[in-house]
Amino acid sequence: MKRKALENTLRKLGWWFLRHGRKHDVWTDGEHQEYVPRHVEINEMLARAIIRRIKKGC
Repeated sequence: MKRKALENTLRKLGWWFLRHGRKHDVWTDGEHQEYVPRHVEINEMLARAIIRRIKKGC
């Protein structure tokens, strides 16, 4: 999955970009944080796991 597609999905779920880490970006919903790798292409299984955790509410 492309990083931009994952970021758009996060935005649709009400999350926003918080800050850059060294190799990851940090996204938040105000209560929880999720680390997203800063690669152009993100492994499909990892992207699904991130989305699943976000929908679950961490």
